[in-house]
Amino acid sequence: MAGGAAVLCGVVTLTWVLAGCGGSDGDAKAPATAPNVSQKPTSASAGLTAPPDPHADQKVAVLAAYNRMTTEQAKAYRQASAKGTALEKYATLDALSKIDVDLYRMKEAGTVVRGEIGHDAKVTDLDMTTTTPKASLSDCVDLSKYETYDTRTKRVIPLPTNQPLRYIATAKAERWQGRWMVTDINTQGGGSC
Repeated sequence: MAGGAAVLCGVVTLTWVLAGCGGSDGDAKAPATAPNVSQKPTSASAGLTAPPDPHADQKVAVLAAYNRMTTEQAKAYRQASAKGTALEKYATLDALSKIDVDLYRMKEAGTVVRGEIGHDAKVTDLDMTTTTPKASLSDCVDLSKYETYDTRTKRVIPLPTNQPLRYIATAKAERWQGRWMVTDINTQGGGSC
């Protein structure tokens, strides 16, 4: 049984980051006094907004590729196999190799993932000036509806007690021949969300 728990921890660790969670309230305090209404409006108070993001459409495309990859990844984890998924459409060999290691360990342990894994990803960096455009992503992963299921004993294996239910995973993507591909996933980078 201890060996099975070690394998489970390895699968959970590789599959989803074991990182701390928390947050800061970050709320700004209201001004102590009301503004003087006779003052001329400043740029900020005049309602001027920042110029539109010239790469907004590319950021949407990066997120779409990442979200499709995580959808296919979830399909693979539900059966401990990439068979019948479209992972190769959205992830390169480097990213796929990390998923394959997880799937191998799950198959060896006789486990699959049940439930849902929440994702709230955003593009944190985008470089369209290089020959191969690159992007970095940050994803707040939510395990609150996630379960590891032992197919041999037909029971749910509880998450380790120190497993946070929300943590940050990171990923990288590149634009190849006009479409974005996930090139790396890092479930060990951590951080709170």
